[in-house]
Amino acid sequence: MKTSLASEPAAAPCSHELRFASLYHSGRGVVVPCDATGKVDMDALPERLRNAYLGARAMVGREYLFPTVQRAH
Repeated sequence: MKTSLASEPAAAPCSHELRFASLYHSGRGVVVPCDATGKVDMDALPERLRNAYLGARAMVGREYLFPTVQRAH
C-alpha cells in the first residue's frame, strides 16, 4: 500500500501592510503584514507583533487612527 502526504500550499508573502498611525506621535504606529483586503494572519505573527496588533486594534480612536491598508515596500 502506497501512502502520500499532502503538503500544505506555501503561504503567499504578504503584499500589503495594515498601518495604525499614532494620534499623538507623528511617525509612530503599528505596522502588520496583511493581504490586499486588510486581513491579518494572526497565526503567522510573532507573539510580540501579535500583541502590538491586538493592542492597536483595541486603542483605535484613543491612541491610534483607523488602520489603512498600503502596499508593502
